[in-house]
Amino acid sequence: MELEIFRLSNGIRVVHRQIDRPVAHFAFMVSAGSRDELEHEQGLAHFIEHCLFKGTQKRKAYHILSRMEDVGGELNAFTSKEETVIHSTFLSPDYARAVDLICDIAFRSTFPAKECEKEKEVIIDEIHSYKDNPSDAIFDDFEEIIFPNHSLGKNILGTIDSVKSFSSKHIKDFLARNYQAERMVFSSVGNISRKRLEKLLEAQIKGLDLSAGDERLLIRPESHQPQRLEQSRPGYQTHVVLGTHAYPSRDDKMRPLALLNNLLGGPGMNSRLNLNIRERYGFTYHLESFYHPYLDTGLFGIYLGTDPGTADKAISLVHKELRKLREQKLGILQLSKAKKQILGQFAMAQENNGALMMSFGKSLLQHNYIESFDEIVKDVEQISAETLREVANEIFVEDSFSQLIFRNQVQD
Repeated sequence: MELEIFRLSNGIRVVHRQIDRPVAHFAFMVSAGSRDELEHEQGLAHFIEHCLFKGTQKRKAYHILSRMEDVGGELNAFTSKEETVIHSTFLSPDYARAVDLICDIAFRSTFPAKECEKEKEVIIDEIHSYKDNPSDAIFDDFEEIIFPNHSLGKNILGTIDSVKSFSSKHIKDFLARNYQAERMVFSSVGNISRKRLEKLLEAQIKGLDLSAGDERLLIRPESHQPQRLEQSRPGYQTHVVLGTHAYPSRDDKMRPLALLNNLLGGPGMNSRLNLNIRERYGFTYHLESFYHPYLDTGLFGIYLGTDPGTADKAISLVHKELRKLREQKLGILQLSKAKKQILGQFAMAQENNGALMMSFGKSLLQHNYIESFDEIVKDVEQISAETLREVANEIFVEDSFSQLIFRNQVQD
């Protein structure tokens, strides 16, 4: 069935697709993530996400965690740079249960001080765990290089000191500033009518005033100044990330860069980096390219893990592949294959209703518009080899890349 998009009486937008499936997906999304934190709030958006589950006006933590699990469903949440999301997957007859629980968490959490203090220790342990894994930690350190002195470059988890400093006033101030109806979306995919879903949601938001709050202020990062940094880390592998600023999510060149990224180092085993570095030379087990478009900027990068003796050679081969894309226009057959591959991936993603629910909600949240699959196909088909080469020459420039290396330091 077609997507239905509507507003509730208090202004919150809703996107829903009714499907005849036994499993349903429902989420609450708010455009408030780590980039919305003030200098003294690093990690606060993520801390709030954790504490939302610690108690509401009518439920204790145990009852929140058991509510969906008791009927075979799942409840989870995450914080990104630009959003906070609470989501659930469940059997369609349990829609009322899921809507009630997620609205209770989103709007009626009480943030009990004792429980939130305990959660600080959980997050500090999460920070330690992350630091113990260099293949994860290098991405956060790299983003700090790409976006210095900007909230986009800060670790979503925060620091040990910042997490310890959070108080109920910090939570209340952040919520009052960022949690307003115009910045919220409900996204739903499941076997329920629009009329029934709207009735359930209206019952939950009755008497809820979310009109107050500040207009979202997005401070664009300063222009990128390339850096080359190395650190010694315990371990056996050398880890490398290199990259630069890229196009924001609303830029006309966003999709051509996404196509190039998929061709270069996407999930396919036939990506150029995989074929010409891993398969040809066996230098690395894991390498990938990535492109993260944000509202007003973007990040393109390449990661690889390799043995110490092959790191410099692998980096040289990466730049060789980037140079090819700058200098050599894709042929007709190469371009056709690249388009078919990414469109096939889009099509298969349409079969994952949970991922669709997330995609619908994020698109409505960020752009107030949801592209149809047919529109995506048309957009991809219009990409020319000339455009791809132009994008490659704007983004894949070696001198504009920052580079971070974690050199291994094997401990006996």
